[in-house]
Amino acid sequence: MEFRLAKIEEIDEVLKLHSKYQIDTIKEEDKKDGFVTTSFTKEQMKSLILEEEGLFIAIQNEKIVAYAMSASWKFWSNWPMFAFMIEDLPNLSYLGQKLSVENSYQYGPVCVHKEYRGQKILERLFETARKSMTKKYPILVTFINKINTRSYEAHKRKIGLEVIKEFSYNNNNYYELVYDTSKEIII
Repeated sequence: MEFRLAKIEEIDEVLKLHSKYQIDTIKEEDKKDGFVTTSFTKEQMKSLILEEEGLFIAIQNEKIVAYAMSASWKFWSNWPMFAFMIEDLPNLSYLGQKLSVENSYQYGPVCVHKEYRGQKILERLFETARKSMTKKYPILVTFINKINTRSYEAHKRKIGLEVIKEFSYNNNNYYELVYDTSKEIII
C-alpha cells in the first residue's frame, strides 16, 4: 500500500470516497461506523493540495482507499465551524503554550473505506500526514462529533489524541482533541 500527498488528478476519486461517507450522503446503516461532516469542492481540494500540501491518501491496487486532510487555520477559516474554533484557540493551552493559528493546524476529516478498516491504514496515513505537518506546526488540533464513536475510539486508542475540551456548536456536541506532532506513533 502506498501513502503520500494526493495529486490534482486524484481529486475526483477522493471526492467520490468522501461522498460515500459524508453525513449528507452516507447510507443510514453506515453512519454507526463513522462519517465525515464537512463538504468540499474541487477548488477547495485543489487549494488543499497545492497551497497547503495537506491532502494525504492511501492507495491499494491503484484505488484510493483512504484520505486525511491537514491544513492551516487560514485554509479552514471560511467554514463557520472552524472560525468558531479559531476564535477559541487562545483559551486553550497544550505543551506549555497557548494555542494559536501559528503553532497549530487542523487535522481531518479522515476517511478509510469500510472494506479496508482494521488494517492499520489510519495509523499509517496519520503518520504520513504528521511527518509532513510537523515541519510547520508543533500541535495538531481536531474535533470529533460525540455521536461518531468509531472515529473517537480510533483516534484516542490507535493514535493517542488527547481531549483538550468538549464543546457544542450548531446543536451538535464535540470533542476537541490535540496531539504533539513531534511524537511518532508506533504502528
